[in-house]
Amino acid sequence: MKNIILIQDIDFNKIRKKIKENPKKTIIFSSNNDELNRKIIEKENINILLLNQIQRKDRFKQRDSGLNQVLTKLIKKKNITIGINLDEIIETQGTKKKNILARIKQNIKLCNKHHIKMEFIALKEKNKRDIYDLKALGLILGMPTWMTSSLSSDKL
Repeated sequence: MKNIILIQDIDFNKIRKKIKENPKKTIIFSSNNDELNRKIIEKENINILLLNQIQRKDRFKQRDSGLNQVLTKLIKKKNITIGINLDEIIETQGTKKKNILARIKQNIKLCNKHHIKMEFIALKEKNKRDIYDLKALGLILGMPTWMTSSLSSDKL
């Protein structure tokens, strides 16, 4: 997986510089800042937006999943794939895990509505799973068959 680069930063100019330095690589961008995510989607060419769910706080009547109607339209226009952090699913327990899975299900519904691809991404080697496990998890979480058939197990 030498053709993949993960960018996790909070400074827009540093992120822009890293993207420009790696033009031929698959770029995975991850941040907990929703405004920075939107700015990167609008102004830069990335391949995958990895959404982390573990540090998000739900509002009173709404889940904060990091994705909304406006972002999904931008993502569809730029042909970006949404990444699901597999490490968070595997390593969390109890109520936190329930909330993470609920946010992911919400994102799957939004991505299905706008026909956006999704990928499971494991950052740690011990959390990697084979393609059949990923497809099964995707189906359980509500992914349609067109989305699960485009899953791959070679990301990071």
